Amino acid sequence: MGVYADVSTTPVSIPKSIPKRHKPLFPQYIHGRATGISFNPKTLPLFPSFRNSFSTKSKNEKNFNCKSTFSSDSDDGFSSTPSINDDDFVVVNFYRFVYIENPEEEVAKQLLFLQGFDIHGRIYINEQGINAQFSGPVKDSLRYVDWLKKDPKFSEIFVQISPSSDNSHAFPKLRLRYKPSLVQYEGGISHLPILESSMRAIPLTPNEWREKLLGNLNDFDRKIVLLDVRNGYEWDIGHFNGAKRPQVDSFRTTSFGLSESESSTANVDVVDDPLSGVDKEKTEVLMYCTGGIRCDVYSTILRQRGYKNLYTLKGGVSNYLQKEGSDGWIGNLFVFDSRLSLPPSAYNPEASANGVDPQPDNDAFARCYICGLQRLNDLWHRNCANLGCNMLILSCNNCVEEFKGCCCSDCMSAPRIRPVLPGPQRYKKWHIYRDAELQKDSIARDYPGHSAAIAI
Repeated sequence: MGVYADVSTTPVSIPKSIPKRHKPLFPQYIHGRATGISFNPKTLPLFPSFRNSFSTKSKNEKNFNCKSTFSSDSDDGFSSTPSINDDDFVVVNFYRFVYIENPEEEVAKQLLFLQGFDIHGRIYINEQGINAQFSGPVKDSLRYVDWLKKDPKFSEIFVQISPSSDNSHAFPKLRLRYKPSLVQYEGGISHLPILESSMRAIPLTPNEWREKLLGNLNDFDRKIVLLDVRNGYEWDIGHFNGAKRPQVDSFRTTSFGLSESESSTANVDVVDDPLSGVDKEKTEVLMYCTGGIRCDVYSTILRQRGYKNLYTLKGGVSNYLQKEGSDGWIGNLFVFDSRLSLPPSAYNPEASANGVDPQPDNDAFARCYICGLQRLNDLWHRNCANLGCNMLILSCNNCVEEFKGCCCSDCMSAPRIRPVLPGPQRYKKWHIYRDAELQKDSIARDYPGHSAAIAI
C-alpha cells in the first residue's frame, strides 16, 4: 500500500521508499552570464525591500505587477512600494518535498527554461522534491520562480529572498542537477518518510514560534527543548537565546535523540544531546535551522525514534528575522554562500531595535577559535589561509596577524598559503593567487627597487 505526497493537487500514489539511482543522467549544467531574455516589468514584481518571504498559493493567486513588492507589511506578502532596478542582484532560497516521478526529465525541463538566464547557485532535484539556493538579477530570479510555481507540484513553495553583497552573485556558477539526497546526511535520506507530512514536525509561523518561546519563560511547568539543528560553527555567530551549541561540524553527522545504547555505539556523548533523558511523550521539541529543510528532514528521524511533540520554525531563522525581527535572537545568521554572515537588519531594517536580549547567553559565543580569549565584534568566519586546511574559523585581529590568517602554527608552514582576506570574503581559486605571486616576482626581477601592486 502506498503513501501520498503532501501536495495541493490530487494525491499520487508513491512507494514508501525511494529507489536509489546509480548515476544521474544530468550530473551538472553550468550557465554563463548570457543575456537576451526580454523582460516585461508589468508581469513581474520588483521590490525595494529585501525583507521578503512569501508563500505562493495555487488558489486566489495575486497577479504580479510593477507596483507590487514582497515584504512583511501585509498578510499575503505583498505591499505597494516603489520598485528597484530589475538588474539588482538577490539571493533566493526555497525547497519543496513532493514526489517527482521522473526527476531527470524535470532537470532537463528546468535547464531548458533557464537557458540564457543569469542565475548562479545550487538547484538539486530528485524523487523527493527540490532544494534551491541561487543568486541573480531580480528579473531573472523572479521570472524563474514565477514559472516554477505554475507547476502544481511547486505551486506552494515558500520562497525567501535576501540581498546580495556588492550587487553581484553569491555563488560562482549554476549547478542544476539530479542529486540522490537533497541534503547531505549519513546514509542518505531516500529511505526517510519525508513525503509524509504527518511524519514531519508541525511548522510554526514566526509569530507562533515567538509566543511559544516567550510563553515558556513564564510557564515553568511546560517541558520544552529548544533544538538548534545546525552546525556548531553556525551557532558560534548567532542563535536563539537558550539554545545549546550543537557539537557537530556537519549536518551529515547530526545525532540528537539517540538512546544510551545507540549513543555508546555511535561514540556520542549524551551530555551534549539536549534530548538526552527527556520524556518523548510530553516534551515539546522546538527545532530550528537556517531555512527549514534540515529540521524537516531530521524531524522524521526523531518521529521514528518516538518523539511525539515536534515543531519546526517555518522558513527557518531567516523567515523569523524578517517577520519578527531579532527578538530572542543573538548575533548574526550564518549563510552558505559568499556572504558568509548576515545581520538581522539584512532581513528587516528594524530588527536591531527589536532584540530583547542582545547580550551573549553563553561564554563560548563569538570566541576566537585560536586564543579563546577575545570575543569578536565582527561576527563572520574566515577560511584558514592554508589551502590544504581551509577550515572555517573565528579569529581575532591579533591571531589573524600572528598566524597570517591560518588556524594554527602547523598550517602556517604549509606549501600553499593564500593572502589574508581583509573582510568577509570567500577565497578564489588557488591559481589566481599563485599567478599573482609569480607576476609580482617577475616584476621584482625585471624592475629591482620597484614595488608591484597586483590586483586580485
